[in-house]
Amino acid sequence: MSGDDERPARVEDVHALATAMPDCVVSGDDERPGFAVGGKTFVFFRGPRKDAVDPETGERYQDVIAFHVESEADKQALCLDESTPFFTTPHWNGYNAVLLLGRDIGRLSHGELREIIQDAWLARAPKRKAAAWRAGSLG
Repeated sequence: MSGDDERPARVEDVHALATAMPDCVVSGDDERPGFAVGGKTFVFFRGPRKDAVDPETGERYQDVIAFHVESEADKQALCLDESTPFFTTPHWNGYNAVLLLGRDIGRLSHGELREIIQDAWLARAPKRKAAAWRAGSLG
């Protein structure tokens, strides 16, 4: 791992890492961008919703980032591992995605964030494109 991989991740790294993935299309706005491949969003900044609130204040979280994952097993592994900052809410039952508060992104290293984003891209990319990327012939 390089020194950059070991440093704490930052919110701005999400944009840089997502747009580095092949055929990434950015939608939304500067405050709440979404990143898609093949017409499917793989990472996005979510607006406040009543299902994600601070348990101490009752205020809706303003800084939720959603990352798609390959499977329910992957989702559970990330959400149940107390060493990770990932969580889910009942709204996401049945969806292969995990949530992360922007304020907690520094609990991940830059390298870990890159891996999460790459896995999100792979979970949503067309199968041939994902296979080509895994084989090293894309991007």
